[in-house]
Amino acid sequence: MERIVIVGGGYAGFTVARELEKHLRRELRRGEVELALVDPRPYMTYQPFLPEVVAGSVEARHAAVAHRRHLHRTRLVDGTVTRVDHADRSVVVRPRSGSEYRLSYDTVVVTAGAVTRVFPVPGVAEHAIGMKHVEEAVAIRDRLLTSFDRAASLPAGPERERLLTVTFVGGGFSGVEGFAELLSLAHDLLRLYPEIDAPEVRFHLVERNQRILPEVTERPGRWVVEQLERRGAHVHLGAGLESAEGGVVRLSTGEEFASGLLVWTAGNAANPVVATHTDLPVDARGYVVVRPDLRVGTDDAPVDDAWAAGDGAAVPDLAVPRPGALTVPNAQHAVRQGRRLARNLVAARRGRPTHPYAHGSLGVVATLGIGSGVFEYRRLVVRGALAWLMHRGYHVLAIPTWERKVRVLAVWFTAALFGRDVVSLTAVQRPREAFVAGVPRADAAAELSTAVGQDDAGTTAEATRTRVA
Repeated sequence: MERIVIVGGGYAGFTVARELEKHLRRELRRGEVELALVDPRPYMTYQPFLPEVVAGSVEARHAAVAHRRHLHRTRLVDGTVTRVDHADRSVVVRPRSGSEYRLSYDTVVVTAGAVTRVFPVPGVAEHAIGMKHVEEAVAIRDRLLTSFDRAASLPAGPERERLLTVTFVGGGFSGVEGFAELLSLAHDLLRLYPEIDAPEVRFHLVERNQRILPEVTERPGRWVVEQLERRGAHVHLGAGLESAEGGVVRLSTGEEFASGLLVWTAGNAANPVVATHTDLPVDARGYVVVRPDLRVGTDDAPVDDAWAAGDGAAVPDLAVPRPGALTVPNAQHAVRQGRRLARNLVAARRGRPTHPYAHGSLGVVATLGIGSGVFEYRRLVVRGALAWLMHRGYHVLAIPTWERKVRVLAVWFTAALFGRDVVSLTAVQRPREAFVAGVPRADAAAELSTAVGQDDAGTTAEATRTRVA
């Protein structure tokens, strides 16, 4: 039996598996081919919806597409690939429990994606939260809601100021959208918290470059900064984060302030499995080298039975008239690359010609909170409510499966009628706390102390370790 192993179940990996199930239906039914998808998470995260998850505009579960619900002919392997040895035609899998083992294959598809790029800034590992996964987006939202609850009962002073201060590091699309959506949520919360005045809520966006949103031209970027500052935000351009020790943010400009919530969105880096734990060819940045048809290698040095796509692959951008141009890492490309890869893989198996991946950008669109957004396509720039509607319309069409589209639309309709749901569920991070408190044992107090003693920094550090792993 021929085995095709897909490394990673994100946009590209999930799409490849779905397309291969369609195009290899007969081979799978007859047992001639086995599909295996290896991923530590049982779902694909639709990352463009994470900013709205942060703001409570999209239910967290609806931004995730369950593998088992939609992949019926694929063997799902719960674990992390720690190495790809193509010379031996095998991958090393680290399961959640038990020892690592080797999984052999005939063909490998590398769609491991990228990881959050974290610099060795003091205090970041202990206090920051990323925004690449659903659980991180939920934690950011719950942290803000809990901070409002706590601050409302405190007198004016340093602790109240810290709780009501939010800092985002990174001015790319992920950072700006998450920042703007959380700022929008904070403004809505002020109506429910008469104890808190608007000037007390401080939002800081830190970007090392002199502009945000590098994917759009300079003029729309300036407009976004103006909109954020008009809503009370502080945008620090040309400023780097030098330290976050003790929850105190120190910038390269000399500014310093305590922040109760620190979110790190300073770009992506190559997945370590791809960058340093494989014998497949990678470029200087650690991304898998692929040809235009998404086979691994180059025209002069092709690699048989290996394919790659998505954020972890250096895919030539044939739609850009510039030598050496690569596709940008976003969902728009990853999903389409997954489809093209699957079709090319099937064509190659059947002795048919493959086709290069070529996709012209449909433009870029960002949400800046309810009723506000920005869209740019070549010279066309749309701002405000229309751009916000375009953002919602595009992404509800782009998220895989009709089931998810309907669920997202239902949440938007409910929110339009009744407003956002502002219930914080931070206790979910310590589910045994109430139970342990009622256990009539001598060591119950010690267990409770351990459970409760895991402060915000500990929770964040655990989230960081999980993300890096």
